[in-house]
Amino acid sequence: MKTCHRALAAALILAGPAQSTLADTAAEPVTVLRAAHLFDAVSGALVSPGVLVVRGSKIEDVGAKAAVPAGAKVIDLGDATLLPGFIDAHVHLSDQMSTDFYKDFYTGTMRMPAEQALYAARYAKATLEAGFTSVRDVGSGDWISLGLRNAINAGITEGPRMLVSNHPIGATGGHADQEPFRPDLVAQAGPISGTCNGPDECRAAVRYQIKYGADLIKFMPSGGVLSLSDPVDAPELSQEEMNAIVAEAHAWGRKVAAHCHGDRAAKMAIAAGVDSIEHGSFLEDDTLAEMKRKHVFLVPTLYAGYWVGLHADGYPPAVADKARAASTHMMKMFQHAAKIGVPVALGTDAGVEPHGNNAKEFELMAANGFTPAQALTAGTAGGAELLGIKDSTGTLEAGKQADVVAVPGDALAHIEATAHPLFVMKQGAIVVAPH
Repeated sequence: MKTCHRALAAALILAGPAQSTLADTAAEPVTVLRAAHLFDAVSGALVSPGVLVVRGSKIEDVGAKAAVPAGAKVIDLGDATLLPGFIDAHVHLSDQMSTDFYKDFYTGTMRMPAEQALYAARYAKATLEAGFTSVRDVGSGDWISLGLRNAINAGITEGPRMLVSNHPIGATGGHADQEPFRPDLVAQAGPISGTCNGPDECRAAVRYQIKYGADLIKFMPSGGVLSLSDPVDAPELSQEEMNAIVAEAHAWGRKVAAHCHGDRAAKMAIAAGVDSIEHGSFLEDDTLAEMKRKHVFLVPTLYAGYWVGLHADGYPPAVADKARAASTHMMKMFQHAAKIGVPVALGTDAGVEPHGNNAKEFELMAANGFTPAQALTAGTAGGAELLGIKDSTGTLEAGKQADVVAVPGDALAHIEATAHPLFVMKQGAIVVAPH
C-alpha cells in the first residue's frame, strides 16, 4: 500500500508542473494583428494581407491563413504594413547633441551622471516609440548606457532591447580620448575608460569593458568628425594594437565594431578580424569588396553624415571641415557599397542627431542605391544578424519575440512611412497603439 501511495505521489509531482505549464500557456494573452500588408524580412517581399498571432511575448503564427484563437484580442490596423521591430546598430542613448557645439561642450562637461541618466531614459523611450525595438549602443561615458540597459531589462524604464559597448577603445589623442584639456587640471584617461597604448594596454581596456558588462567592443581605428584634435581619416592604432583588441574581444565571445572613416584604417581593422565597420566615409571599392568577401558588415550612419553636413557652419573650423568632407563622401561610398553587395546593417549614430528620428536612415539608404526592401532588411534581419540576436528577433516568424511595427500604407512604395509608426510592440507589450 505504501508503495502505491509513493507511486501516486510521484506521479502527481511529475504531472503537476506539466499541468501548470499548460495552464500558464492558456492564460497568456493572445493578440491578433491584421493589416493590408506584411513585410517578410527573409525574402524581402510584401505579403498581402498581413496577419500575426501573438501569444504572450512571442509570435505564434504568421500569414493570411493563421487561425484566430478563441478569445483573442483583434487589432485591425487597416491600410498599413506590419514589419519586424526596427534595429539600429549604432546609437548613443546616453547623450544628444544640439546644433550649438559650444553649448553642448559646456553642458556635457558639467552635467552630473545621475542627471544625464534621466536624459538617457527619455532618449530611450523616444527611440522605442519610433519603432526601434533593439539597438546597439556603441559608446557611453560614466557607464550610463550600461545602467540604462539594466534598468530597461528590469522593467524600471521604457526603452529598446540594448546591447552596450561601454567606453569605446582608442589611442591617446585619438577619437576615444578626452578633448585636449590642460593635463594639470584634468586627470588623463586610461584603459578603464578605453584609452590605451600598446597591445597589452589595449587588451586591458577590452577586459575592463567586459568586466563592467559590455555586450560588444567598439574601438576607434581612425579619427572622428566631431573631435577636435585628430584627423578624420588617419589610422590611430597600430596593426598590433588592433589585432590585440579584436582577438581579446573574440576570445571573450564579444563582437567588435570598428569606427572607421578612413580607408587605410578600415583595411587594418578588417585584417584584424572585425565584425563591422562603422561610418566608412572614405572607403575605397577594394576595401568594400574585401568586406563582402569576409562578410564584414557596413553600418553606414548616413543620417549622421547628412546631419553634420547640414549643420557644419555651427562647428569649430577644424570640425566643420571634417564634417563637410565626411558628409559628401559618405553618400558616394554607400552607393558603391550597394553596387558591390556589402552586407549592411542600419545604423544612425543617433545622439549626433536627435533620438527618435532614426527611420530617416531608411529613406537615405533608399535614395542612395538600395531598394526599399533592401533598406528595410538592413534595419531588421540584417541588424539582428550583426547583433547576434537573429534567433529571437529581426523577422516575423513563429517562435520569435513579438517585436512588431506597423506603418501607414505600403512601406515598399512609401519608405518614408517608416518615420510615422502607428503601432509598436516590444516582446508582446504594446508601446504605441493606433488612435
